[in-house]
Amino acid sequence: MSDEKKTSVIDLIEKQIQQFVNEHRPPVEIRDKLDLGYSYINKIVEIFEIRSRWDNEKIKIKSPVAKIKYVKSRGIWIVYWMRASGKWERYEPNPEINNISEFFEILNKDKYGCFWG
Repeated sequence: MSDEKKTSVIDLIEKQIQQFVNEHRPPVEIRDKLDLGYSYINKIVEIFEIRSRWDNEKIKIKSPVAKIKYVKSRGIWIVYWMRASGKWERYEPNPEINNISEFFEILNKDKYGCFWG
C-alpha cells in the first residue's frame, strides 16, 4: 500500500472519530466544565470525558470512556472499557469488531452501562 493510500485510510478513520465526538459533545455553554475528547495514536483510539477538577476549575481531568485497538494481523478492532479499578478490560460478550462504525454503535447503545455509567 502506498503512503498516500495509508494516509487516506488514517484520515478517514480519524474523520469518523472526530464526527462521533463532535456529535456527542455537550452544549458549548458548559464545555469549560464538561467536554468530550479523543486520542488516536498508533491505531489505538481512546474516548474520554474532560472535566474540571472538583476543587480547582482551572485543572482539567481526562476520564476514560472507551478504547479500541486495531490488530493488523487479524484485521479486527478490540473494544475495551475502563473498570472502577482503573484497568482496561475487554468488552464482553463480543470485544472483537470489524470496523470503527461498530464501535460507535456499541458506545451509543451502551447496553451494559460500561461506558457512560
